[in-house]
Amino acid sequence: MDTDQRMDDERLSAWLDDELSPEQRGHAEQWLREHPADAARVRQWAADRDALRARFDSVLDEPVPAGMQRLLRPRQAWLDRTWGRAAAALLLVTGGALAGAGAMWRWQDALPPQLAAHGGAQPWVQRAAVAHAVYAPEQRHPVEVRANEEHLARWLTKRTALPVKLFDLQPQGFSLVGGRLLPDAAGPSAQLMYEDGEKHRVTVYLRKPEAGTPAAFRFERQGDLNLFYWVESGCGYALVGTLPRERLLALAMEIHRQQTAQATPG
Repeated sequence: MDTDQRMDDERLSAWLDDELSPEQRGHAEQWLREHPADAARVRQWAADRDALRARFDSVLDEPVPAGMQRLLRPRQAWLDRTWGRAAAALLLVTGGALAGAGAMWRWQDALPPQLAAHGGAQPWVQRAAVAHAVYAPEQRHPVEVRANEEHLARWLTKRTALPVKLFDLQPQGFSLVGGRLLPDAAGPSAQLMYEDGEKHRVTVYLRKPEAGTPAAFRFERQGDLNLFYWVESGCGYALVGTLPRERLLALAMEIHRQQTAQATPG
């Protein structure tokens, strides 16, 4: 294939969304046949797109929540524009390229203080919930690096600049599936995934918190997801799952115990 026909992410995304001309599509399909790594990456994009659509398509048809209307009634025009941008960002993500996920993270961070406060959870906690919703149902590619690969903790530690610990939740009935890198507002974050014998999955989202991020141990519920989140020793943690609150709390406390034991000299 000629150099000028090389496939960058934008072209591959357009191929996935069926936005290329027949000639361009032929070039893209030839490229994917000849470049297995790119083909695998595009298959992952398609899996992410399908998971996001299954989780969030219904949101696009929802009216603006009444609570938001009451909170920002004097700014209704602004609210309409923001809600439209949120839907557009979501469409961008569900339309194909994983690179579009950054747009969804950014619109959440751009909410004004009034709306962010009304929503409860901070934007990074919302990102943790979305990441769980995307990857927890995934069967073929739930993680980037499997638990049995020895470099998992070193890789995540190096990329996030955080001391990533692989927590032992076996006594609580959960085995480590593996982990992956994720985008965050200020750099990469990490997600660890655990699974019990009944195929219930929980994820631990780890990221470097901004200065002034509240450290208190907190609970949020978003849809059918429960979340416990806190900041400890320069790292933000969010434990996410559909487990009952009491069972998720037991896992959160064990993670906190292990993290504290690791951070304490001796």
